[in-house]
Amino acid sequence: MKTKFILSTLLIALLIGCSEKAPELTPDEAKEIAKEAYIYGFPLVLNYKTMYNYAVDKKSPEYKGDFNQLGCAARVYTPEDKAVITPNSDTPYCMTWVDLRAEPLVFTIPEIEKERFYEVQLIDLYTHNFAYISTVATGNVPGKYLLTGPDWNGEVPEGITEVIPCETQFLFSIHRTQLFNPSDIDNLKKIQDEYRIEPLSTFLGTEAPVAAAPVDFPEWKDGVEFSAGAFMYLDFM
Repeated sequence: MKTKFILSTLLIALLIGCSEKAPELTPDEAKEIAKEAYIYGFPLVLNYKTMYNYAVDKKSPEYKGDFNQLGCAARVYTPEDKAVITPNSDTPYCMTWVDLRAEPLVFTIPEIEKERFYEVQLIDLYTHNFAYISTVATGNVPGKYLLTGPDWNGEVPEGITEVIPCETQFLFSIHRTQLFNPSDIDNLKKIQDEYRIEPLSTFLGTEAPVAAAPVDFPEWKDGVEFSAGAFMYLDFM
C-alpha cells in the first residue's frame, strides 16, 4: 500500500542517516524527515487514543467494552462525549474495537425498516474507511458479513452474505442507527439489540483457535500527541 511505502521510505532515510558509512544528515534534513513522519503517523496516534479509551482503559469515562464486544448506547451523544470529535446527535451508536488476529468475525445485521437509515462504518488502523454495511451500501436487509484480517485465507462458510477484508489486524466499527424523535428510542433499542458480532468459530459452532498473544498497551497520556512523545505511540501502532 502507498502508506506503507511512505513509512518504509522514511525509516530507510532515518537508517541511512544513522549509518557510519553514509553522509550525516544536516539538522534541516533531519527536521524535515521527522516532520514528514509525524504528519504520516498522526492519524494512527489519535486512533490509538480512541482505542485505548474505548477498549483498553476500563477506568476511562469513554470505555465501551473489551475487544470484539459490541457496546450500544440507546441515547443521543452530548458534549460530555469527547473521545471522538463532533459525534452525531440523531444516530445513537454501537461501537467495538475488533481484534482479527486469532480468527475472523461475523457481523449480523437484522432487517431494518426502509425509511430508517443505518450504517456500519469500518475503520482500519490507518483511519481509512475501508468498507460500509449500510442503507446505501448494502440495503436495509438482513445479512451476515465476514470480516477478515490480512493473514486469513480460509474457506468462506455457507450463510455469509459478503466477505470484507481488512488490511490491518485491528479495526474500529461504528454502528449508527437513525433516531426519528425522542419517542422512537425504544424502537431503536430493539434494532441495536439485534446487531451481533461473533467469532467465526462461534458462528460455525466449532472449536475456537488458539487465542492471540496478549498486547502490552502503553498508557495513553493526553497532550503527548502534540510532542515528540507521539513517536512512541506511532512505533507501537
